[in-house]
Amino acid sequence: VQLVESGGNLVQAGGSLRLSCAASGFNFRHHAMTWVRQAPGKGLERVSRINNKGDWADYADSVKGRFTISKDIAKSTLYLQMSSLKPEDTAQYYCARENFYTLDFWGRGTQVTVSS
Repeated sequence: VQLVESGGNLVQAGGSLRLSCAASGFNFRHHAMTWVRQAPGKGLERVSRINNKGDWADYADSVKGRFTISKDIAKSTLYLQMSSLKPEDTAQYYCARENFYTLDFWGRGTQVTVSS
């Protein structure tokens, strides 16, 4: 199993970014997927989750209405579209595979920095 995130960058507040997570080594259509972030000096925060089919998702209150998760099953790729970014969104963002309600594989992460 391999998960590789990309798309992180330095962006000004109010800007947008799209993160990608390329998945390989397993059947992508069989697993729910999650984006998790960790801000400097803080714990892990689940940002968003999408089910295996990609037709249901939920979001942390802190990002609801600004972030959109999606998955392209044909490309085995998970996305996180982020808009109206705030400095408090600055964090390392990880994608993770869900397996029986646990996150059993994680990527190495991609850094998002939002300047004020």
